[in-house]
Amino acid sequence: MTSKLEQLRAMTTVVADTGDIEAVARLKPVDCTTNPTIVLKALHTPMFADAVAEALRWGQSQAGSREGVVAAVADRLAISVGTALAKLVPGRVSTEVDADLSFDTQASIEKARAIIRAYDERGISRDRILIKLASTWEGIRAAEVLQKEGIDCNLTLLFSMAQAVACADAGAFLISPFVGRILDWHVKATGKTYTAEDDPGVLSVRAIYDYYKSNGIKTIVMGASFRNTGEIEALAGCDRLTISPQLLEELDAAQGKLERRLSPDNVSHVAPIKIDEKTFRWMLNEDAMATEKLAEGIRAFAKDLGALRAMVDKELKAAA
Repeated sequence: MTSKLEQLRAMTTVVADTGDIEAVARLKPVDCTTNPTIVLKALHTPMFADAVAEALRWGQSQAGSREGVVAAVADRLAISVGTALAKLVPGRVSTEVDADLSFDTQASIEKARAIIRAYDERGISRDRILIKLASTWEGIRAAEVLQKEGIDCNLTLLFSMAQAVACADAGAFLISPFVGRILDWHVKATGKTYTAEDDPGVLSVRAIYDYYKSNGIKTIVMGASFRNTGEIEALAGCDRLTISPQLLEELDAAQGKLERRLSPDNVSHVAPIKIDEKTFRWMLNEDAMATEKLAEGIRAFAKDLGALRAMVDKELKAAA
């Protein structure tokens, strides 16, 4: 019998949640997704030593404020990681707009356009890239503009139906509901131990999948942030799943039949939900888990972005 990973690939597009080039080459996902945490880890590996050196040399030749040069070099390094991944996978690479722009629609749009230009300069076309934006009201509005320009977006840090509905209304290409982080919140809040079948993160993705499929919504549902293979198996059949190398390897080693759990041909009908800014903000406010995890996620990505820039600043000073 084929491994559970191979069975999963027959029903779901498998995405690697990593910047580990060797793992991507070995596990052969269709797509890759990155964030500042992943970029930081990748840049500390020998494989990216030349990219770091090149970016630092480039930075030394740039005019402008110290802060601006540091940010530009950090952006260049993120594109270097994304470019390396794009050469390994046949599909898309997700690249994140700065987390500190999560509440600034226009700045997010401008940053996304700059990311697309940077990839284009390296021969990577926009149809190979997904722009990652936090699923704030402002991030969703940025995605709405970008999608109309032919720039496909991945709405991340998604924890609630309110966010999912707003993303669909904006025409987002893809959403990334965070399964494991939802589970983390509920475990901490209740002290309970959850199985895959009553896992709040799994149930959230299933509900969003039903809503999308029963209403003919084309936005792709990509479950993310998994804590164990049980959560992944419980979402087998979801449009896409982005999975860490460790869990991919566990699935690759696992035998036994993998049952398809989600299918567009077998969904519960969910009535359309009308959502405007006022409704969105109220629904999010009423969901303590989603409110807390969205804010926490933005802070965490911003912290890692700060760490990346601090590393660049230190290296620029050492090279001066």
